Amino acid sequence: MKSILITGASGGLGSEIAIQAGANGYKVGLIDLNEEKINELQSKIPNSLALPTDVTNEDSVNESIKKFGDTPSALVNCAGIVRFGSLLEQNVQDFKDVIAVNLLSSFIVSCATAKLMEEKGAGNIINISSISGGKHPAIHSGAYAAAKAGLVMLSEQMSLEWGKLGIRVNTVSPGFIDAGMSASHYQDAEERKKREAMVPIQRIGTADDIAKVVMFLLSEDSSYIHGENILVDGGVMNSVLANIGRT
Repeated sequence: MKSILITGASGGLGSEIAIQAGANGYKVGLIDLNEEKINELQSKIPNSLALPTDVTNEDSVNESIKKFGDTPSALVNCAGIVRFGSLLEQNVQDFKDVIAVNLLSSFIVSCATAKLMEEKGAGNIINISSISGGKHPAIHSGAYAAAKAGLVMLSEQMSLEWGKLGIRVNTVSPGFIDAGMSASHYQDAEERKKREAMVPIQRIGTADDIAKVVMFLLSEDSSYIHGENILVDGGVMNSVLANIGRT
């Protein structure tokens, strides 16, 4: 049976990816610090296992992978946090925490999982970054953009080193998504309308939009896609000049 580990499984994106993975026949390991939420999610996904884990702690990660029992066929690193505020107002601990959860955790979990995948000679790792990790950081997002940019490059390095081991590695970078940490932005009707107008296809994305791309990358249909950063943003990253307008 195919098996998958998903970090940040209690979040809006992580939970939807977990649900779709379960529906596609995967044994699903739900990795998250929020034990209550992943226990609730486990009850909704057949053949899933709640694995309360501090993804920034190597011992905690190794223990959870051991409890999972199987060599994972796939890993999705979806754990993430943000600490809002301007850089001049950010304290060092907040900056460290964002780097640890968004970047360091992906290194820890990926390396622990890749060692098992290497023994099997096959694996698939998908890291969830953000359009903020490209050339367009969001204002007042502290270390978030830097961490997500680092994750994109870390994914590329993983792909360079691990492809010969049979492990495919790719990144998915969501745009404006009504889920998880971004959901609060879209509760205000005016704010939602403003953001929709900035998207070339004129709508805000959903967790389902992201999960379906992840499912594609997990499938054999994507077997020759490796080391890529796939933007799922409705065209936002290509619309800077369009939003400026011309007279």
